[in-house]
This record gives sequence, structure tokens and C-alpha cells, in this order.
Amino acid sequence: MSWKITAHAPRDVVQAALVAHEDVWDWDPAIVIAGSEIAEERPLDWKLEAWLPRRPTKQDKTAVAGLFAHGAPELEVEKLPDTDWLVASQNLTQPIRAGRFRIHTPDFPPVDEAGVRDLLIPASQAFGTGQHETTAGCLKMLTLMKREGVVARNIADIGTGTGLLALAAMDMWPRALALASDIDAVCTQVVEHNAQANGFAMGGAPGQLVMTVAEGCDSPLIQSRAPYDLVIANILAGPLIQLAPDFARICAPGGHLLLAGLLETQEKAVRGAAFRAGFRLARRAVNGDWSILWLRRRSAR
Repeated sequence: MSWKITAHAPRDVVQAALVAHEDVWDWDPAIVIAGSEIAEERPLDWKLEAWLPRRPTKQDKTAVAGLFAHGAPELEVEKLPDTDWLVASQNLTQPIRAGRFRIHTPDFPPVDEAGVRDLLIPASQAFGTGQHETTAGCLKMLTLMKREGVVARNIADIGTGTGLLALAAMDMWPRALALASDIDAVCTQVVEHNAQANGFAMGGAPGQLVMTVAEGCDSPLIQSRAPYDLVIANILAGPLIQLAPDFARICAPGGHLLLAGLLETQEKAVRGAAFRAGFRLARRAVNGDWSILWLRRRSAR
């Protein structure tokens, strides 16, 4: 018999709860939690799920509610069909292959295969674990960019989430300067944890990752380290359109821009904004319903 507790809340609230969970030293290991978006077309609406091998007690519900710093949303409790509840929860985050990368949670061991780079991302950090088609698509496109001879010496990942794409880019170009940013301050701890878990150093030197909290490109640190020859932004179509001129200001002439988070139906509008800002399309791919765009900034004449 297995049960599940579900709480619906905005993305930043659920992410903060997941980070709080990692700091609870006496957490009951029988309760497995994860967070994810409710639907691909609603990436800011999230849910926190807790699986239990028993009917939740008052203490169990209090523990889950206590992860929310400013009051827990309503908790929904349901009995699940007879199944292996632990396997069911892990099946949501099976290791994925995308390009040269294999992304896995601590529940799965790394592999030792030539040409495969394992990256460990906890299951609780659902957005940016590679499970989402936009993130997996970016990993494939980064692999293609490297294969086609792109050289990146200065990298920026705008809206980094878990830091996965920044870490993947650092693996591709290990001597590059690298910066990651996100509007949610909770991502700072998440990125630092994931960098350490995967053997990447934090800092401002070549081969190290520096993290900053910023809305879009509006950060003195982002501006001071520009221009970048690779800018990554896996966010949403609306912000991608609004930020196109900012991307042009921080991207070096001839530099590369990798955009994702847009549905295929939104691609025309995003490409139009990028074109007006001075970018041209180098390559595109579709992963599920999502477009992945590799663009290049026109060189100065």
C-alpha cells in the first residue's frame, strides 16, 4: 500500500521547499519527495509530491507542511494503486541520455562509458534535471555545437535553474570563464551544491563557475564580464523576446546564442525578435513540442 501527499505552489516556493528538505537532518527516509512543473505549458506552476509506504500520519503531514517557510499550501492526500511506491517515484526520474550527457539522480549509479559524461542532479530539482524536453534539447545542441567546432572562452547561462546547462557547457569547454544567473535566490545554493557534486569549482577564474541572482541580464556582474561568446537561455518565450536586445548587448560579434523554453508555435515570434536584435539562425531542432534555437550574432562590419 502506498500514499502520496501533493502541494501545489509557484515554482520558486516549491524550489525553496526542496532546498529546505535537504537541510532537515532528521527527515524520515521513508518519505521520498520531488518537485516538478504541473504541465509543460505551465512551467511556473509547480507541485511538490511526497510518497509514503503508509497512510500519512499527522506527523508526516506536519513534516511536509514544515518545508514551506511562509505557510504551506493545501495538502492533498491520496492512496495510490498497489505498486512498489519507491520504484514508482524513481521512475519519474530515470537517467536520461542527451547528446554526450547522461543525467541521473543519486538513486542511480554513474556509468563508465567512453564519450559519456555523467552529471548528478537530485530528483527534487525537477526543472533543469534533463527530464524536461527543453533541457534535454539544449544538451543535445551543446553537443552538436562542440562537434561542429564552436570555441567558447566566456559563457553565460541566464535563468540557470539547477545549473545543469552551465555545468554541461563547462564540461565542453573546461578552460572557459563561466557565469550562471537566475532570478530566484534559492538557485544559488542549488547550483553550488550541484557544482560540488559533479567536481566543478566555484569562483571567477577560468574553469570555474560564478553564480549571481539577477532578473534577465540586469546585473553588474553579468555586464562586467561581457562580452560572451556563448549565451544560454532556457526560460520562456515571452522573456526571450523581451531580452533579445540585452542578449545582443552581452554577446560578442560572431558569438553564439542558445535559446530554449519556447513551444514550436512560439518560434516565429522568438526568431523575429532575435533577428531584429542582430542574430541569425545557425541551426534549429525540435524536441517534442519544443524548439531549440542556435543563433549567431552578426559580426561587426
